[in-house]
Amino acid sequence: MRGKNKKKDNKGQTGSKLTYKGKIEITRNGMGFVIVDGLEKDILIKREHVNNALNGDEVRVEVNKYGKPGGRVEGVVTDVVKRKQSEFSGKLEVLTHFAFLIPDSDKMPVDIYVPLHLLNGGKHGDHAMVRIVEWTGKTKNPVGEVISVLTHESMNEIAMQGILVENGFPLTFPDDVLEDAARYTEGVTKAEIKKRKDMRDVLTVTIDPVDAKDFDDAISFKALKGGNYEIGVHIADVSHYIETDSALDKEAYQRATSVYLPDRVLPMLPERLSNELCSLRPHEEKYTFSAIFQINKQGKVKEFWLGKTVILSDRRFAYEEVQDIIEGAEGDFAKEIHVLHEIAQNLRTQRFKKGAINFSSQEVRFQLDDTGRPIGIIVKESKAAHQLIEEFMLLANRTVAEYVSGIVFKDKPVPFPYRVHDVPDEDKLKVFSMFAGRFGHKLNLNTPASISQSFNEMLEIVRGKPEQHVLEQLGIRTMSKAVYTTDNIGHYGLGFENYCHFTSPIRRYPDVLVHRILEQCLNNEINPIKHLEQQCRHCSDQERRAMEAERAANKYKQVEYMQQFVGEDFDAVISGVASFGFWAETVEHKCEGMVSVSDLAEFDNFELRDGEYALVGFSTGIRFAMGDKVRVKVIAASLEKRQIDYAIVEVPKRKFPLTDSKSEIPNSGKKGTGLKAKPSNPKRKK
Repeated sequence: MRGKNKKKDNKGQTGSKLTYKGKIEITRNGMGFVIVDGLEKDILIKREHVNNALNGDEVRVEVNKYGKPGGRVEGVVTDVVKRKQSEFSGKLEVLTHFAFLIPDSDKMPVDIYVPLHLLNGGKHGDHAMVRIVEWTGKTKNPVGEVISVLTHESMNEIAMQGILVENGFPLTFPDDVLEDAARYTEGVTKAEIKKRKDMRDVLTVTIDPVDAKDFDDAISFKALKGGNYEIGVHIADVSHYIETDSALDKEAYQRATSVYLPDRVLPMLPERLSNELCSLRPHEEKYTFSAIFQINKQGKVKEFWLGKTVILSDRRFAYEEVQDIIEGAEGDFAKEIHVLHEIAQNLRTQRFKKGAINFSSQEVRFQLDDTGRPIGIIVKESKAAHQLIEEFMLLANRTVAEYVSGIVFKDKPVPFPYRVHDVPDEDKLKVFSMFAGRFGHKLNLNTPASISQSFNEMLEIVRGKPEQHVLEQLGIRTMSKAVYTTDNIGHYGLGFENYCHFTSPIRRYPDVLVHRILEQCLNNEINPIKHLEQQCRHCSDQERRAMEAERAANKYKQVEYMQQFVGEDFDAVISGVASFGFWAETVEHKCEGMVSVSDLAEFDNFELRDGEYALVGFSTGIRFAMGDKVRVKVIAASLEKRQIDYAIVEVPKRKFPLTDSKSEIPNSGKKGTGLKAKPSNPKRKK
């Protein structure tokens, strides 16, 4: 009979259908787009064909092989290969024979069915966390199991846990993973020490944030004859404990990163490893993987050694303690710290001369009370103590990447997870260059080297000036995003031809992969890791998800903090613009909120001018541009929406169009002066 044995096409599919695998992004109206590697255009999925896929899932999609010429390819989701998120928070509705979880997040469009035997103590009205255990295409609602009840937790706890699961990070470790971690014993063995370079007698210290618990790097120091120094960068030997393809390894890979929220850390590894066995705590013998340099004060590396070691940390420093010593205070190992500081600053100077871009970093942290509620804002800047650690970590990462890049296996470079950063997008650069020109800065866009040089010159000139923050922020947005890949294109922002992540295996899975491959190369026992590029993409995706979770949690804390100031006025700086309004960040609190374009309608109709990063009034020429100072009133702070709403207090001076120089705004004051905005009702709904 006809049709029984259809001929397969070159994609391995039958008949007129092709199947692809990719990640689905679902819009607010329910329509989806599947992003497939190698396809120029995304595949459109109509709402009725999304089936049970959720935003961010990896899906299999079927398309018509013979679509309309030139038209967008449409498809149907046939299978969910991998869920981005399998745990959801919400409120339980318990009925006579079954129960439902009403999800908090609109990212889950349907309720989750919970059989009574899977309630695990959950009661009607409880706030709970549910894990999906079954969801076939034949059923509208997924089946879930209650994994924790949050009824007695604070709103903060519910919010933070919700943010983590929304981004696909499980809150707990499976039992087999915890059992895997628990079977390792404390301390070091004589047999293992014999296989390693013994560094226990060399002065070694750790320098970390004051509240850190996982110390994954240490620095050793020894003065050599002739004026040189032996500086060791010692990294926790996580790969010694995590066996490839073990339950622990698979879980670490799935998470790929630790997640840092304002009031907690969700670790990549169980605490048994991250805070105990692998953590380089003082006065405890630990296994490490090390890069040891013979170096002079000018930062010139004479030679280096890479390999497994055992260390004994003599002292744990907080950054603040080291900073005090650098600035002249007395303290333990002050002489050694001053030498390390001098070498680090010389390494830093060399980097910038070779093309690294010198963006300054500023970190805003919340001071929290015992319940996690923000009671203050702390602005932390990168100081010499942070730069000391940063430069030696960069040196170790670069050295490892350079070493492995020179190893050949079967006439090809060894597959390796490089950390790369592409050159900036040409169109974005042109727009940014035009904007910088408004402040008198001219960028040379001829070559990658000239771009980085002129960027650094501009950043040096604007340091301390009002426009510094906006030019730095826009400059960072202009740059490409760093990712993990086996395609070694170099790291543009750092100015390195070869770079990888070697120094934080407790909190980053790519570093674990780097350790394994480096050990193979050093032992000349190379066995390339299969599907390494796929693992690199996964780690890059997880890194982005962690950043999204961190941003969402910080925004929640901003909203929570600003609730106390509803109705009050503050100085702010415009931090972003869009067609629907502009964002402003308060100078005092560094908290960002939105001024809606609808709130500006009483003054003019505004249009977005992309190249100028500004909203401009049609009739008056009033401008709201990135970097402008404004006075705003806090009119709403919604924890549910994670959104702060501001209203403009005073409109900038009018700039009348040439065609109507006598134009006036109704109810305005003197011509050419700033305008007072009408008071806003703090209780009105947005």
